Amino acid sequence: MYRAVRALLLMAALGVVALAGCGGEGGYNPLIDPADFVAEVTNPFLPLAPGTRFVYEGESDGEAETVTVVVAETTRSILGVACTEVRDTVEVDGELVEDTLDWYAQDEDGSVWYFGEDVKNYENGVLVSTDGSWLAGRDGAKAGIIMQAHPKVGQTYRQEYFPGEAEDMARVLRLDGSASVPYGDFEDCLVTEEWTPLEPGHVEHKYYARAVGFVYGETVQGGAGSVGLSEVTTP
Repeated sequence: MYRAVRALLLMAALGVVALAGCGGEGGYNPLIDPADFVAEVTNPFLPLAPGTRFVYEGESDGEAETVTVVVAETTRSILGVACTEVRDTVEVDGELVEDTLDWYAQDEDGSVWYFGEDVKNYENGVLVSTDGSWLAGRDGAKAGIIMQAHPKVGQTYRQEYFPGEAEDMARVLRLDGSASVPYGDFEDCLVTEEWTPLEPGHVEHKYYARAVGFVYGETVQGGAGSVGLSEVTTP
């Protein structure tokens, strides 16, 4: 029997949920039932096996950037859902600028939901803010879909929702993209366009390869920069 979240995902498949035009809490209200979620994140475009470590190298506005993503062995319960914890650190010219914990969970259909993030922003080694932090179910924040089970070109969806802090959106651009990064060459990539109304004019394109996940990202409007996968360590 379909639960409320199943109805939401059916709407997503039709491309009418979490559209950029939906504003305010009244326009976006996913209903989360823990019974609809599974224990592991195995979506082919975003597999998150505990113990896996990804390293990305690139540049941001002319400065060298290194992003390290580690999938933790532990989980966190959010809205009754056991979410996989992922630590994401960003270094620019060798200096730590961001240290974030993200929480994801996969539903029975295979879509990966984003349940929150704990962001720590640094300058000169000093914590300066936690801007961008949010947790589903707290202060009006709501979970979004970070990776669809069955992406289709043209679909637009909300990845997160905490008014004024976290409002990332995404659109599927193509399913046949290619990317060449230090880790290897990839074909038939899922390519998304991602933006947020909190940063008008800033747009990124991201490439996801089957059985690997995110492999390449570039800023196409509102700045300059790109990162590519350079290393993967599995447990």
